[in-house]
Amino acid sequence: MKKKPLFNRPAQSKNAHGFTLIEVMVVVAIVGILASVAYPSYMSQVRKSKRADAVAAISRIQQAQERWRANNTTYASNAQVTALTTATPPGLGLSATSDGGYYTLAVSSNTGTGYTLTATAVSGRSQASDTGCTTLTVAVTNGNGTKTPDICWSK
Repeated sequence: MKKKPLFNRPAQSKNAHGFTLIEVMVVVAIVGILASVAYPSYMSQVRKSKRADAVAAISRIQQAQERWRANNTTYASNAQVTALTTATPPGLGLSATSDGGYYTLAVSSNTGTGYTLTATAVSGRSQASDTGCTTLTVAVTNGNGTKTPDICWSK
């Protein structure tokens, strides 16, 4: 009497199943090409989103400048922006860098009617590669702000 096998295995077919090395390499090449196109676009969007760090810091300084100007004859200078409120003479007590640390901030040309505020990308950080937008500037004159470069400010 012939013994029955415990498991019914199908007979091995002569046609192999699976992928050949060439097929796998073609897929790897296609994925590599797609990644080389997608990665720069992704990094561009990341840099664009990190500009919000500069915009928030600029807005914070603009608001503090208006509070300062309400009590003084001129807008605060760069030294007064970073000086502590308890210092002599007192300052705004704000940081010279953005919250994320991607930009340094500076006030220049401060007068009784305006000032210029500049956010410059920190060297060695990802924003330093933000082509055309490494420096964001707001020039405030008589309460009106002009933002440059225009393309870098989201609308």
